[in-house]
Amino acid sequence: MFEIRPITTTDHAVWHELWQGYQRFYATEIAEQTSALTWQRFLDPAEPMHAALAWQAGRAVGLVHWIFHRSCWTRGDYCYLQDLYVAGDVRGTGIGRVLIEHVYAEAAAAGAARVHWLTQETNYAGRLLYDRIAERSGFIQYRRML
Repeated sequence: MFEIRPITTTDHAVWHELWQGYQRFYATEIAEQTSALTWQRFLDPAEPMHAALAWQAGRAVGLVHWIFHRSCWTRGDYCYLQDLYVAGDVRGTGIGRVLIEHVYAEAAAAGAARVHWLTQETNYAGRLLYDRIAERSGFIQYRRML
């Protein structure tokens, strides 16, 4: 069994360990200053950014981050599920699904009109789950780093 709960100030070390695992999974490196700012934003009730951890037997085994933002297409905000990560040794146990369902519930409670997210094309294991619990939008992402 596992429990999903919002982060608290005392969770920084376990969150950071999972956050680094997430970065390794996606073969990226986020500057420590950016990670520190992100952590502060999660703890600021005025920010639209949120985070929760999955706990199993007293150990943090997964994280999820989501951000509320306006949309020109609906009256309600959209909820962007930005980051989802489950520790490698517990993948396939349902924790990822429960983390996503946690975001669904938080978004519904906040009156959001949609939850959406991105993943890499090569994230085959994740996409097996995503294809079961959401619809692919058919859109292709374009971006330019500034």
